[in-house]
Amino acid sequence: MLEMLMSPRKAERRPWEMFFVGAFYATLSILIVKWVFEQDAVLSQYSSIFVVTFTVMFSLPFVYYIIRLEEKKAAEISGTFERIKEHRKALWAFLWLFVGFVVAFSFWYILLPTTDAYKAPIETYCQINRPGNVDECFAQYGLKDVPASTQFATTNGERLFLIFTNNIYVLIFTLVFSLIFGAGVIFILVWNASVIAAAIAIFTKAELSALPLALMRYFIHGIPEIAAYFVAALAGGIISIAVIRRDLESEKFWEILHDSLNLIIIAVVVLFLAAFMEVFLTPLFFN
Repeated sequence: MLEMLMSPRKAERRPWEMFFVGAFYATLSILIVKWVFEQDAVLSQYSSIFVVTFTVMFSLPFVYYIIRLEEKKAAEISGTFERIKEHRKALWAFLWLFVGFVVAFSFWYILLPTTDAYKAPIETYCQINRPGNVDECFAQYGLKDVPASTQFATTNGERLFLIFTNNIYVLIFTLVFSLIFGAGVIFILVWNASVIAAAIAIFTKAELSALPLALMRYFIHGIPEIAAYFVAALAGGIISIAVIRRDLESEKFWEILHDSLNLIIIAVVVLFLAAFMEVFLTPLFFN
């Protein structure tokens, strides 16, 4: 029933509506976990993972069908520029879905500030943003016995290299995941939404009035970064669906492969620009 909230074709015509779909899926997931799993002494420790899992489950049908639609376009449309222009519609739908996840997660993390609800995202936040003093970061947000990272950067150039290489690792993982199971890549993207939401909740210091400013703080570089992941996911998903449909036996497969390679190149370029913005642009507006 939930997969009928928005069809892929309608989402590409009116992508902004996916914001409300994403916010609804994220909210529903948090409330289910809050009412059901957090009442259990054992399962409550994994609340953050259950939130991500339920959001993924709700989103899978839509992601699968929109990737399938894009693979069909790649096989039917001639010309690299025309294909990329057509894929832009799906990209906007994915981005609005992601923004819906982030806003809803952030809202509920602030409104329901329980450590278990976003324990894993906070651990990830500390590892990425405060690698030099992760123990202090864990203690500040009530986390204990978490393995610390020894990786840290001191200059902007080192930070740029560290952030870009980490993001490339995620991009490769996204691509491989989408090749193996086209729509399954939504797990990585929902997880990233939960981590960004945890960072936003930390930035706001549990004040809802600070939410718009916090969203701006992380969306400056976050939107291009996530867009790159979506482009890579789309590239891998298109190949995955083509293989499932046995397009390997047709001449169109090489055009689909060429289309996907172009998307991957675009994703890497955008990812570098996002890392550059995170290191040099965002600090100009936010400390």
